[in-house]
Amino acid sequence: MDFITLTIEILKSLSVFGGFGVGIILLTILVRVAMWPLGVSQQRSMKTMQQLQPKMKAIQERYKNDPQQMQQKMMEFYKEHKFNPMSGCFPLLIQMPIFILLYSALMSPQFIQIAGDAKFLFINRLDATLKTNAGISNDGILGVSKYDSFILGKTAKVYLDKETLDNVKISKPNKAIEVQGEMVPGEPVDLKVSLDNLDLKFSQLDKIQKAELTVTNMQTKESENVTFTRKNDILTATFPTKELKSQLHYDVLLLIVLFGLTMFLTQKIMMATTQTKNQDPAQAAMQKSMNTFMPIMLTATFIFIPIPAGVLLYLISSNIIQVIQTVVINKQLEKEDEQKKNKIDEDKVAKAKKVENKQ
Repeated sequence: MDFITLTIEILKSLSVFGGFGVGIILLTILVRVAMWPLGVSQQRSMKTMQQLQPKMKAIQERYKNDPQQMQQKMMEFYKEHKFNPMSGCFPLLIQMPIFILLYSALMSPQFIQIAGDAKFLFINRLDATLKTNAGISNDGILGVSKYDSFILGKTAKVYLDKETLDNVKISKPNKAIEVQGEMVPGEPVDLKVSLDNLDLKFSQLDKIQKAELTVTNMQTKESENVTFTRKNDILTATFPTKELKSQLHYDVLLLIVLFGLTMFLTQKIMMATTQTKNQDPAQAAMQKSMNTFMPIMLTATFIFIPIPAGVLLYLISSNIIQVIQTVVINKQLEKEDEQKKNKIDEDKVAKAKKVENKQ
């Protein structure tokens, strides 16, 4: 089982609690809970960096004309204070593969076939991107534009001379199907599939008469069951089409806006909880600018890069949970700092009493 199939199976298991939208939110919660220790480490690292910032700046200023010596002193400084400046990046690095997997899963033919048209709250389709063509699956006609591409489902129903085989595996379904000639929207399209793409024995390949395959338009996400008949060493089919024009999905646009707002809130809360009295004003101003610029830049990027609604739902849920997580962890760290401070004060009192006893 590949990672995309595994991700879809996990979503299917979680969707029993209220559909695939709920499944995505539950997956987000599970990921965030699993990353809780890293979140604590990240915030502790950020707080430590703010506290050490003045001393770090002093070292940089002192050795600015000797970069090699400055780097050596900085490494000694990190070691002395048991501080790793890269520890705050680990949660982001771990989340990236999860984001890629979820993106690939929601854009895959497997997900489109089982839940591509799944709705959640105001979201019409979890696989929809901001600007796509609208296609109705299984209506007997493919909605297409001139340069659309197609992909097959993972399995096929194959008819041999005297028997029928269900769930025949298709190798490389994203490359198995080709358009014969030029595709003209509104006119029938000719499709072909090589017999070599069917995972069957040579003796079975010779007996193939026809096959039923699921054809999905990668641009519209529309799927149709198409019957292919054998012609020499290939399977061919002619299927009716209709021309479609792109349309803006306002539900996805709203998700992009919500992502930008929740990310801005996340950055603001994170900055507020990690600020210290010793923070350098220039560093604080730069961090504030970055926290404002990053949400705007990513939100604008998602307008041009096709991100499925389900992935945006994951990102928004992740941002909201991170806000809660940041506040809770910050209180936890403040409590730890208070306990350390009290312990230090108790140690000072104890030492003072010992000195008095000696006298």
